[in-house]
Amino acid sequence: MVYGPERWEEMEDDELVQHAQRGERAAFGELVRRHRAEVYGYARSITREAYLAEDIVQDALIRAFMHLGKLVDPARFLPWVHRIVRNQAYTRLKAKPFQQEKTFTEVGALHAEGTLPDPGDIDGILRRLNRSAHEAVQHENVPEERLIKHETLRVLTDIIQCLKPRERAIFESHFFDQLSPAEIARLFNLSSSNVYQILSRSWKKVVQENLRVTVDTYIKTRRDLRMMAKKILPYEGALRETRTWTSAADATYKLLQFTDRKLSLPMVMGLTGHAFRINIIPGEVHIAGPTAYKFTDGLPRGLHNLGIQARYVEGMSEQIGPNTNLMPADLKDQSAMSKRSIHQTLPQALDLIHSSLNRGYPVLAWDLFFPEFGVIFGYDDEDRVLYAEACGRVDTLPYDHLGRSVLEEIFVLAIEGSADLTLRQQLRRALETAIELYEGRESVISTAVRGLDAYQAWAESLMARKVEPNGHAFNIAVIRDARYYAAEFFAELMAAWPEEDMQHQELTTRFGNARMLYSDMLVEWNALHAMFPFPDGGQPNGEEVSLEAMQRINLVLEMERQALGELKAIAALLE
Repeated sequence: MVYGPERWEEMEDDELVQHAQRGERAAFGELVRRHRAEVYGYARSITREAYLAEDIVQDALIRAFMHLGKLVDPARFLPWVHRIVRNQAYTRLKAKPFQQEKTFTEVGALHAEGTLPDPGDIDGILRRLNRSAHEAVQHENVPEERLIKHETLRVLTDIIQCLKPRERAIFESHFFDQLSPAEIARLFNLSSSNVYQILSRSWKKVVQENLRVTVDTYIKTRRDLRMMAKKILPYEGALRETRTWTSAADATYKLLQFTDRKLSLPMVMGLTGHAFRINIIPGEVHIAGPTAYKFTDGLPRGLHNLGIQARYVEGMSEQIGPNTNLMPADLKDQSAMSKRSIHQTLPQALDLIHSSLNRGYPVLAWDLFFPEFGVIFGYDDEDRVLYAEACGRVDTLPYDHLGRSVLEEIFVLAIEGSADLTLRQQLRRALETAIELYEGRESVISTAVRGLDAYQAWAESLMARKVEPNGHAFNIAVIRDARYYAAEFFAELMAAWPEEDMQHQELTTRFGNARMLYSDMLVEWNALHAMFPFPDGGQPNGEEVSLEAMQRINLVLEMERQALGELKAIAALLE
């Protein structure tokens, strides 16, 4: 007898198990529909990772389907599945750490080798499909192999619907039938170069469609698990204002307002190291200089200095992009974003954003509306929009526009945990960071010059007179602002250092020395800022102007060397 969906819904678990054991797959489907959310929640409570939990659940359900006949007591179905999930979870966690790059996607159902292909790994899907086809004869009676093959075909068939009929025929001939481009050319009366072009274009379409499906699946699963929500953290008043040119520090300061570490902005600038960074891209002195460091190193380390652990998702380019200030407006608006590719790390980024906001913490993010750092403080699953602020601009951003601005990059960072540190411990970490920044030991992009060496590269760029005014002025504004906060940082340390500390007098004297050096630097930075105001930038390539700028930069360099000496002396006292 064949039952309809209404009949299955009326049955108890033990009845469904008995029908499933007799080969009625719809009964097993009802069991999965009924308990999948609970099983997923159980897996996630063990793994603490959405993607790994989904992977384990998929694997566990295949195993349950395969071994359902071994279940003696049908009433014990759910505890039995829980045991399978627990065993799978502990096995996976013990085998190797879960990598953040794994992706939550329907393709997870193809979990035949213990790994999940990422959303752009169409090649991995095709390899599975071809291997499944070649092995079909040997494994035609193995339910798991049939399930994997069926699911692979379903997912891939859905994805390639994005291709035009001729593109799809050529794509299938190459990837399914394993025909060479030369054979396809003869079959379709084309040249080999045309075949390569069509395959390349089709490949990009398929990858993008797979990413779109992945995001849709992510949202659908949130809906199925009753996780669909709208969450907007209180983000008003001063949080919507910008107080420093270093947008990473500004965003960090705002994140901390949602924790028990409500530090002042000078303390955030100093303890994270932002007050001491200098990177220059020689030649034009590109606007990207201040952010030409590896975010995956610099930003988590800055939070580490405060005793805060961070988790991030990263999808960055190794190259600097254009100066968006000099680009036409139509290349920066939302219609332009819609034409760009969906970023491959978008599903992971969305999961991190949801997880952090649900815990009450906003997320630091790069390149939301332009290439600077901002804060994501809310989401709406129904409308698929993020609520964000960057450099004072408060706006919404569609989910799939994250990573589709001019630079097409993603970096999102969330607070994961914290440890209590004394001010002395924080300062020791901060000084270690600052000294490494000055000595040029921070990881930067290949075209940047870092630390004290950056001043010489800057002077040489001015001498060559090929400086781009807007970017040059921006570098001055950022570094001038950073050194202002360096002076304020040491002023606050003087006031905050515990008087009962046996080294109080010696340390506060050193703090005062450092404060005076950074205050003296500001005289030169203020003069440079007046010569080269942002955004117009003045005339940095004029003969007299460039010579004066070089002289002032050399004066700053000498004071920076003295400041480095003071930082090392303070670090030695703290040891």
